Amino acid sequence: MTEDGCHFCDQQARFRKADVYIENDFCIFFAAMRDHELRAEAGLPPDVLPGSGAIIPIAHRTSPFNLTAEEWTATHDLLVKAREALHELLAPDGYTLRWSDMTGLHAHLHVIPRFHDEPMWHQGVRSSINVPENRRPDPWHPGIGRHSRKL
Repeated sequence: MTEDGCHFCDQQARFRKADVYIENDFCIFFAAMRDHELRAEAGLPPDVLPGSGAIIPIAHRTSPFNLTAEEWTATHDLLVKAREALHELLAPDGYTLRWSDMTGLHAHLHVIPRFHDEPMWHQGVRSSINVPENRRPDPWHPGIGRHSRKL
């Protein structure tokens, strides 16, 4: 079930071309790292927290409160796989997770890797991924991997 005119429904084929892409029967995860065009489409400045991505239900859901039990389980499964992929690539020091539940928009879960040398590590989600001043000294340098333990 998709919704015409919904960015997340309409762009799922584009998301499949992201630097990191994982899919199951109910949702997708994509993270734009070096794909500057996709980062720009998502409103992300280049080199600010590479690896920031989202888990999106394949079916058009306007709220996480509308997810089925199967979609919740699939979201969790994808979140664990996304964490493993991002940790292998970037060794973040932690993650910020935030659901977007805005009227009329496709619900999605932001998955944002966080780093000890990030200038705005203590500020909210929007400033962390959208503000050029939050660029790390070397955006591609791995973190110290404080979350390297298996779950």
